[in-house]
Amino acid sequence: MEAKLTKLVEEPDVYYTVYWSRLQKADRYQIIAKVPSVSGIFELYYQDEHKQLNLFHIAKAWYGGLRTGLRKATDPELEEDEIKKDILENRDIYYRYTVIPSYADMSDVLYFFAATYRPHTHKVVPSGRYENIYVNEESEDKIVTVD
Repeated sequence: MEAKLTKLVEEPDVYYTVYWSRLQKADRYQIIAKVPSVSGIFELYYQDEHKQLNLFHIAKAWYGGLRTGLRKATDPELEEDEIKKDILENRDIYYRYTVIPSYADMSDVLYFFAATYRPHTHKVVPSGRYENIYVNEESEDKIVTVD
């Protein structure tokens, strides 16, 4: 499955479908070799003691692209947040991404995810082009839990 975004506009709403890459264990050399250096969104998961994957970070990568964004986000030496740093140092980390060439579409999708995953704490702003944003996710992997 190709990691990409499709979009259907039915004014005043938009319907996105996110096709995620396969989940991969975070390894700096694999990220450098396999992740494209294009814009998109990525998610980071850590594996808990029950072997379940827990989402702990989602971000957009515009300047520098997905490869640079993932390399930085998975490096504990570059992480300033102590909680994330601890996770990166002490847990197995997995990532997945999707390619999104439009900054406005990326903002809409990230807004939807932030509002879904963290409804009371998110600060992401949508593009403002649509009244309602709907997102469907397609993945070959099964995500067990969201933290």
